[in-house]
Amino acid sequence: MAKEAAETTEKIITLASSVTVGELADTLNIPVTTLVGELFKNGIAATINQRIDFETASIIVEELGLTDVVLKKREAVSEPVADKPRHILSENATARPPIVAVMGHVDHGKTSLLDAILETKVVDDEAGGITQHISAYQVERKGRKITLLDTPGHEAFAALRQHGATLTDVVIIVVAADDGVKPQTVEAIRFAREANARIVVAINKMDKETANPQLVKTQLATEHHLNPEEWGGDTIMVEISAKAGTNIDKLLENVLLVAEMEELKADQDTPAQGLVIEAHMETGRGSVVGLLVEQGMLKPGSYIVAGTAHGKVRTLLDYKGDSLKEAGPSTPVTVTGFKELPQFGDFFKIVKNEKAARAEVAAMRSKREREAASTNVTSADILKRMSQKHEAEELEVIVKADVQGSLTSVIDSLQLIDTDGQVNLRVVGSGIGNISENDVLLAANEGTIIYGFNVDLPPAVKRQAARDKVQVRIYKIIYELLDDAKNQMESLLAPEVVETQIGSLEIKGVFRTMKESVICGGKVTSGKIMPGLHARAKRGDEVLAGAEVTKVQRQQVEAKEVFEGDMCGLELKTEKKLQIEEGDTLEFFTREVVKRTLG
Repeated sequence: MAKEAAETTEKIITLASSVTVGELADTLNIPVTTLVGELFKNGIAATINQRIDFETASIIVEELGLTDVVLKKREAVSEPVADKPRHILSENATARPPIVAVMGHVDHGKTSLLDAILETKVVDDEAGGITQHISAYQVERKGRKITLLDTPGHEAFAALRQHGATLTDVVIIVVAADDGVKPQTVEAIRFAREANARIVVAINKMDKETANPQLVKTQLATEHHLNPEEWGGDTIMVEISAKAGTNIDKLLENVLLVAEMEELKADQDTPAQGLVIEAHMETGRGSVVGLLVEQGMLKPGSYIVAGTAHGKVRTLLDYKGDSLKEAGPSTPVTVTGFKELPQFGDFFKIVKNEKAARAEVAAMRSKREREAASTNVTSADILKRMSQKHEAEELEVIVKADVQGSLTSVIDSLQLIDTDGQVNLRVVGSGIGNISENDVLLAANEGTIIYGFNVDLPPAVKRQAARDKVQVRIYKIIYELLDDAKNQMESLLAPEVVETQIGSLEIKGVFRTMKESVICGGKVTSGKIMPGLHARAKRGDEVLAGAEVTKVQRQQVEAKEVFEGDMCGLELKTEKKLQIEEGDTLEFFTREVVKRTLG
């Protein structure tokens, strides 16, 4: 009877594959603060609206000790997933300029090549000579336009570089003739292939005495299956010197030749659509957004939607900053008028009016919330956090950057720093634009470091940070920022005590045993013994106690060192009375405090 009564009191609760923290608290009839607190104790800082999966809910119910609750998973009902927007060309489609990404390893001369093509000095504006954003340009050769994308070369900008490849028709892989194929060269080749873009190789720095173009061609052919045309392959390779301006026209002619074979077309008589390639805020201008038009004609006054941002195109500028009346396919432009910043990589399109724009934004916001819900707290997360609880240190940071693409890359790169679970990095805040008073206030409350990338620290905010003892660190080169973060994470690691074995001795006699010292003698069986060493007394495998060598004597004369095979006398300082006997052993070692590092 007792068993039957227990069974009737069990409460069976059916849950979907995921549920919000608030919904679960209501279902369990417990305060939401209790549930949030239990999640926090297990290393998950969840909000009332955050979703957790069924397995996590089961773990938490068990942790709460709710033995009378049985959770049952509801069968999932699949929902159709909408395809990404895709434009189908009409019969009126006309030829468009090729979109060409310039990619390759850092310092191999991508931006210098663009300088030579554009006859500008782009590299002078780059921190450390390293491209930090995707920059878009357009040039004209023999009456035909080419759109050029300069993509970052540093490894931390992999996300930006991959996006640069997916935007393009042709990828110029720049390889230094004196340096050969490097990791980012390989990465650029992979990105280009994934994007189904045609590859043209520019073998740069041919002006150098150490240039070896044959080695570059051999590496590309044997290791990456890019066979030069002159070797019977289908990959165009042009030997150039961006510094001397050698063969630049030949390179562009070959790019146009490759593009011609692709028969690139687009519709012009249609509402514009394309991709967001940059987004940042400027004082006096508001949101400044870089777009690449893929189809249609973009004009000032158009209502525009990009992801969850919308607005009306107030100004339309080309890459030089000159006003445009319209911008057609393959044209990079800068626009103002967005009410908020779109995300890097968002698809943009033109809609009829403000009402249509708001409806599109609402639909996209709802879609993203649903997608985020499916990737919130999982059972794997909570089990991992539970296993790491009270073991790993945590570094909290706020990240501010000049443009959305850089912000994404910096945050992704910070979270990819390999700590082997020793230190957790948590981004508690992020945004576009200069460091603000709100950032300092948040950092003061959390004890956080503020990292700025290509942004400014206004004087008033700097004074506030000094008053609140908030650390603000601003960088223009991403790998310097990442190195600083790694050093900061290393500083949180507790130092490691390293013992180094020096020698051992077999005790042959004990002459005096006092409360805090022992005088004994014996034979050195390995290594050496000297004053100042730590000692460990052992009887067989049993450790008796620790001690320190204060004096060493050989043949009744004080000695600095005694070596293996010698007989000697010892005075040991002990923390407590040490009862050692003939036949016991002493192990001698040094103890050093070593700073731990992250891989």
